[in-house]
Amino acid sequence: MGDFSAASRTAIDLVASGDPRLLDIVVLSLEVSLSAVIIAALVGLPLGAAIAVGRFPGRHTLVVLTNALMGLPPVVVGLVVYLLLSRAGPLGDLGLLFTPRAMVIAQAILVLPIIVALTRQAAEDAWSDYHELLNSLGAGQLQAAVTLLWDIRFSLVTTVLAGFGRAAAEVGAVMIVGGNIDGVTRVMTTAIALETSKGDLPLALALGAILISIVVAVNAVAYTLKEAAVRRYG
Repeated sequence: MGDFSAASRTAIDLVASGDPRLLDIVVLSLEVSLSAVIIAALVGLPLGAAIAVGRFPGRHTLVVLTNALMGLPPVVVGLVVYLLLSRAGPLGDLGLLFTPRAMVIAQAILVLPIIVALTRQAAEDAWSDYHELLNSLGAGQLQAAVTLLWDIRFSLVTTVLAGFGRAAAEVGAVMIVGGNIDGVTRVMTTAIALETSKGDLPLALALGAILISIVVAVNAVAYTLKEAAVRRYG
């Protein structure tokens, strides 16, 4: 209980004092995670809907694969991205390793299967209800996928939030490709890992409490906006 009490006091002191290092870490954490989620959503939402309405050879295998990749090991993703971005890798000339952009890439890869799989399931459920109507109207697969995405748009908020939760909690991949450089690539999760290894448990717990608070706040705001949109637009 002593550590938790100390963590609470430390967290309050850090927030109340407006510690600039803490603010930099929080801002970078949000920038990296939100950027990764946006990229993954732009790719994953239409891809999930396309898989839901499409009927093509290998579809079942693709569905199983996307579901399996929801549990993709972060350290494996980090290693693969590291090898791609290292000096000897095919993308080494871009100079992205140990930068926030590399962390965005790693997080986007981890989030993408989650968004694809959850979108595919939601769109497939809607497709079972509307496929006869859409077929009778002569809608092609592309038009049907877009229509389904619009119809389930409010449900997809939960899908995107699930992706954000995965991104915000990520530590293994971003540690490998970002390097946890102070003032450059240090985010909330890597800072927690560092302080724990140093034995500064109160600070680590305080950072953990702040991270959880941020995730809860983002989800609360998204839920409130979703409910307001549902009441207004139906």
